[in-house]
Amino acid sequence: MVLDRALEALPLFRLSDSADDSAIDFMADGGGRWRVLPAPGERLPGTFDQDVYIELLRRFHEADSPADGALSFTLHAFLRSMGRRVDGRTYEQLRAALTRLERTTLESNGVYHDAAGAVTGQLTVLSSVHIDRRRLTDRDQLALFSTLTNNEPGDARIVFSSAIRANLAAGHTITLLAPRYFALNSPVARRIYRLLEVARAEEGATWRVSLEKLAAQLPLVQKYPSHLQRVLQPAHEMLVAAGILRDASFEQDGKVWFCEYLIGSRGS
Repeated sequence: MVLDRALEALPLFRLSDSADDSAIDFMADGGGRWRVLPAPGERLPGTFDQDVYIELLRRFHEADSPADGALSFTLHAFLRSMGRRVDGRTYEQLRAALTRLERTTLESNGVYHDAAGAVTGQLTVLSSVHIDRRRLTDRDQLALFSTLTNNEPGDARIVFSSAIRANLAAGHTITLLAPRYFALNSPVARRIYRLLEVARAEEGATWRVSLEKLAAQLPLVQKYPSHLQRVLQPAHEMLVAAGILRDASFEQDGKVWFCEYLIGSRGS
């Protein structure tokens, strides 16, 4: 599957599903600014939302990237394809995640690049989300979903934003293997995998990045190098075991700590 390379280089999903509703604020090397702003009364997208986003793009790719950016699916089938148990809790989680991907504002000041160039303005991941109750003719199947809210799984239709569609159509993308992604049991490892593919496209098989910048790109809330290393090390081990990384190490240069990555093959 393919993802928007410009968006993947920027922080979007908190790597914990906390109730934190504060904005994500990221300053790029060139001086541009990126902000992720929650809708009023809502939290920012988190770990579940990250997986929903990946599954949406997997389906978009398999549908041959429809020009109107629209996808239709049942919530039940969507949760199953993510490897999630289908019950009332995950059904509501998915509804909320889709809504957040539509309502969370992404604010770029020359940092996000679409097919036409650097963007200064606002965008969202999804431009439209609509979820209907199951058709009356399907009511004989409702007994299969007795644990779901109101006993009614939904039929969803979403539309990807025009900026993301333009980058996908223009080939400003990275390639991700969905089975590899979902086999990683850590949200941090899943996010690093996405960043490593950006690095592969832009830097090659070796990527050296300051710990401070990496923490901002992921993003992580930890600030001290020792705390960041404790969070990153298990994810690095998981990525090495999966063959996504050949090696990962921490190095100190003066007062600055760096991560050095040797990126593995893309696999098949």
